[in-house]
Amino acid sequence: MRTVRTFRSLGAAVVAALLVIVSAPAAAGAEPPPEPVASRTEVSISSVDLDGPAVSTVKVTVKNAGPQRMRSLRVSFAGPAGWAVQPAVTSVAGAFGVDATAAAEFRIQVPEKRDGFALRTFTATAAYAGGDGAGSATATRTQTNGAPLADLAAAYDNVGITDEGNTGPGDYDGEGNSFSAQKLAAAGLEPGGRVEALGAELTWPDVAPGTKDNVTGAGQAITLNGKGSKLVLLGSGVTGGATGTATVYYADGTSTRGPFGFPNWSFDPADAHGATLVASTDGRNRPDGYGNAGIAYRVFAHSVPLDPAKQVEFVVLPSNRNVHVFDMAIAP
Repeated sequence: MRTVRTFRSLGAAVVAALLVIVSAPAAAGAEPPPEPVASRTEVSISSVDLDGPAVSTVKVTVKNAGPQRMRSLRVSFAGPAGWAVQPAVTSVAGAFGVDATAAAEFRIQVPEKRDGFALRTFTATAAYAGGDGAGSATATRTQTNGAPLADLAAAYDNVGITDEGNTGPGDYDGEGNSFSAQKLAAAGLEPGGRVEALGAELTWPDVAPGTKDNVTGAGQAITLNGKGSKLVLLGSGVTGGATGTATVYYADGTSTRGPFGFPNWSFDPADAHGATLVASTDGRNRPDGYGNAGIAYRVFAHSVPLDPAKQVEFVVLPSNRNVHVFDMAIAP
């Protein structure tokens, strides 16, 4: 019996020691886990024929941009929700050297076109061994049905500027208040006037006071052409939550997204949300006439980075009606 008790005691001691070893922190100087490998593999999607109802053929091309041969390549493809794709995944036989390409074809069921503007996004993912060592790479392509609005003026839906002699039409903030056209002119913002901000040349709305002169964010798609380093937006906010994401679509079907925000047209710090003050006016127009003298009502600029090598085709504004945009332009 004593022998059994001794073995039991030894067993408990060994278990306790093992638990200490397992739970002990890693020794000082231990190597941290390796960082994930950034993918350099290039995946591209051919244009999709959206003239439905039809079955369209889509080609996905994968380029090995890594230092090793690529093998065990599997490519998957998907379209908008509810669009059937055959096959969902395809395997590509063989191995591919550096800078070599491989292609996979898919068939997608395209429904009948609907009236109005719509975005269609397609996604392809390549999973592989070797190559750049990342193991996978993904690409998206966005195409449109219908056309975006011709310019920002075509999307004007709010009266933000009124004459001090006729303040009634204004409703910039949902409470009947608006900028004073006279005070804006004194601050350098006149109809059709040039506005320089964050490296871009913008234009103040060339409309009469008391008419629609700005856009409240509601996901509108606006045509904008050019190349540059950033998209600059001119505007201001109402309430303290005038933030959102602008999505920029390029002529090659790719896109980039960037967050931005404007301070409240009054009271918020001038650099809230990372914005830059462009102009400040004294007071505002109220439903019963000019008022609030001595309080600043302001206009700001903010920017979203662009891919400078790509041609911008259109911009989708955020879905936040607290964001008011007077103009936007591409800066070099």
